[in-house]
Amino acid sequence: MAEVREALLAPITGVTKIQELVYELKIKQVMSTPVLTVTPDMRMSELKEILRTRRISGTPVVEDGQLVGVISIEDLIKVLEQGEIGLPVRERMTTLAVTVQAEESVIEAVKKFAQYRFGRLPVVDAEGHVVGILTGKDITRGLLEAIGLDYHEDEIRRYRASHIFQDIESKNTSLILRYEIRACDFQGGGEASSKIRRALGRLGANPQVIRRVGIATYEAEMNLIIHTTHGGEIVAEIQPHRVRIVATDSGPGMQDVEKAMEPGYSTAPEWIRELGFGAGMGLVNIKRCADEMHLGTTPGAGTRLEILIWMTQNGTRKEVAPGAGTSSDVRKGDTV
Repeated sequence: MAEVREALLAPITGVTKIQELVYELKIKQVMSTPVLTVTPDMRMSELKEILRTRRISGTPVVEDGQLVGVISIEDLIKVLEQGEIGLPVRERMTTLAVTVQAEESVIEAVKKFAQYRFGRLPVVDAEGHVVGILTGKDITRGLLEAIGLDYHEDEIRRYRASHIFQDIESKNTSLILRYEIRACDFQGGGEASSKIRRALGRLGANPQVIRRVGIATYEAEMNLIIHTTHGGEIVAEIQPHRVRIVATDSGPGMQDVEKAMEPGYSTAPEWIRELGFGAGMGLVNIKRCADEMHLGTTPGAGTRLEILIWMTQNGTRKEVAPGAGTSSDVRKGDTV
């Protein structure tokens, strides 16, 4: 997990397959099932035997089908030290359990592991029922399995589609993809970026370009989901020489662009932070992936974010002149 976090925070000159997969894979694809759970009324002495025999270090606490907390081996050690092994689990469990949803991207779990330093995260469905458990080892195993998948059929489709631009004669050929993003739609988060990645793959784009576009678009998409009142729109314009991503919304806009570009700064409300979103790395990650980034915003009116990524031969970032392509490029009339 430490290696994954460091890779995600490193300057992006080239994006690895692991970085791409962390954004692409769903938590349900890597989580462990079935889940062993305990009840709040179980004695800590019983929990001790369960942890010992199952060789696990913690478990969700469930009552009437709903997650009510988590209990760990650290909690057990404390009651052993205090001679309170007869206490019920409810007296020592952590009630404000941090969870992830099965349909979320693995990147959201990585962010929560980094933020809370937990060893495991319960996985819940839309109704709050526990459907799995996730650890750093689960993520590593899932990434290794995904890397080993056979992409033969997809490569055939990509080869066939890669000739689309070659077969069309025009002065300036563009493929326009348009997606509506709804506010607070965490379950649908990542769908637009996945579809854009898939389209680029079918067109035969360099894998590095696909990965950089995928990460930048995902972060822009999540910003619309987290920070807007009514959602917004993402438009991808694909040309033979570059990809242009534009994310727009009608409010609330940004009060301080320079501060918004600081790693860890976030205006996400507390309930969003409790869900593990709004870690303040979205714009930072976008800037790392983009060859050019233009951000225009007006408080109360909206924001327009433009991302340009060139179709270079090796897919890595082009050198940009000092001061160009940064969040300081807030141009007049560049608002929504």
